[in-house]
Amino acid sequence: MESKFFRFLKIVGVGYKARAEAEGRLLFLKLGYSHEVELTVPPAVRVFCFKNNVVCCTGIDKGRVHQFAASVRSCQIGFVFGIELQGFCSLEEVSISL
Repeated sequence: MESKFFRFLKIVGVGYKARAEAEGRLLFLKLGYSHEVELTVPPAVRVFCFKNNVVCCTGIDKGRVHQFAASVRSCQIGFVFGIELQGFCSLEEVSISL
C-alpha cells in the first residue's frame, strides 16, 4: 500500500507504551488502566510503532488517517482528582511551558 498521509503520535507518561501487531491491523496501548486498550485499525490505515512511545498512523486517505489518530488520542486518561495526567501529543504540536 502506498502511503501518502502520516500522523505521528508521541505517548507522554511514565509506563505508557504502545505496540502494533498483525501487520499494523491491531494497536495495543498501555495507558494506566488495569488492562491494555486494544484498537482495531480501519482497512485504509496502517499503524507502526517506532519506539514504545511513538505511534505512526499512515494511509492513502487523509480523513481516515486523521480520524483514527483522533480515536487513539481519545483513549487517554484525562483528569483524576484535579490533576492533569499525561497522554498523547502530536509530533507537529509544540509544547510551551510558562
